[in-house]
Amino acid sequence: MNAEDPTLSHIGRSIAEIRAELGVDPVSVEAIRDPTVYELEREKIFRRAWLKVATAWEIPEIGDYKVKEMPVADTSVLIVRGKDGKIRAFHNVCTHRGNKVVPNSDFESFGRARAGVVTCRFHGWVFGTDGPLRSVPMEEGFGKLDKSCLGLREIACDTWEGFVFINFADPPEQSLLDYLGDFARLFGGYPYAESTTVFRYSTVLECNWKVAHQAFSEGYHVPTIHAGSLPGFRGVEHTDFKLMGPHASSTIYGAGMDTAASTAAFAGVLHASEPHRPRPDQLPPGINPTRRTDFQFELPNLFPNLIIHLSAGCGYPGMSFFTHQFWPLDHGRTLWEGTNYFRPARNAAERVAQLHVNALHRNAWLEDTATMEDTFTGIRSGVIDQMYLMDQEFLIRHAVRVHDDFLTA
Repeated sequence: MNAEDPTLSHIGRSIAEIRAELGVDPVSVEAIRDPTVYELEREKIFRRAWLKVATAWEIPEIGDYKVKEMPVADTSVLIVRGKDGKIRAFHNVCTHRGNKVVPNSDFESFGRARAGVVTCRFHGWVFGTDGPLRSVPMEEGFGKLDKSCLGLREIACDTWEGFVFINFADPPEQSLLDYLGDFARLFGGYPYAESTTVFRYSTVLECNWKVAHQAFSEGYHVPTIHAGSLPGFRGVEHTDFKLMGPHASSTIYGAGMDTAASTAAFAGVLHASEPHRPRPDQLPPGINPTRRTDFQFELPNLFPNLIIHLSAGCGYPGMSFFTHQFWPLDHGRTLWEGTNYFRPARNAAERVAQLHVNALHRNAWLEDTATMEDTFTGIRSGVIDQMYLMDQEFLIRHAVRVHDDFLTA
């Protein structure tokens, strides 16, 4: 489906319509500054909304699993592909005495379950990758034990276009497809799963999660913050504003930038390759529908904490897309995750070219993350009570409204 489809024609907005719908007044920073808001967010946003936690191509084979720590929900999550090929999610908690079934010392880790089971290291309880408790050592020593009631505690889990989502509500208030709504139809059909070469970066930032999210939600900062990593930058144009319930997006066009000779050379390597050349034809029909040649990327924001940069290799040579995700650790600490997705390189030259492009992104992200802790310090000082937002910051204005709607629901 595309933006011209009558079922999606309502999502597009001009600047004038965005101003009329979202307003132009300053926006309060109290939800960032007030630590009591965090507990409300945990209950009313992160325990209610659908949250992207993995991709299907991270766990492609039967028995593959991912463990993701979720401090915002006080739990560890096990995402696993069962014997039937289905991806499920469980609390990574043994129903015996609460130990982690799969130990994990980092924010996320990967592994493979052998013979379709995972075994708790503490006392050896064995669980199937589809959840049931399979065996208990010295079972006869328990005076009462109903194994049928002691399987892993399942979490609602579903996938869209290879992105794996969970929802802690029991049951969720909406299906994943209903929650995504127009977002799913507008951005569906893109070959996300072809980009299985992945580069991940993460760090813990001493700031509120909304500060981190907002820093990546606008292009107004590019000429200043990225003057080092993007020399010769000649400006951007935000148009094609889209509102999709709690989600939003806009298209970024630009005059481009002067690149170093090395970057131009590596871009040439990728653009000369059929798998890695720019593929604007693979963009969903509603994205850059006129196929403007100065298209840089689409900036979909999926509430509450996921941003996708969808480029199709146009503004970013040889890369399909990249994502940012922001996980609250507490009121003033945030885990930021940045991930670049490429189609697999076929030879050493393509691999080196991808590494070069990836390094450019890493440098730009270092510039972005360098602002966030200072922003949070300034807001906590109480010197300002409001943010003054311009048109290119409309995604922030929209996210603030949706955030407040969730908290008051």
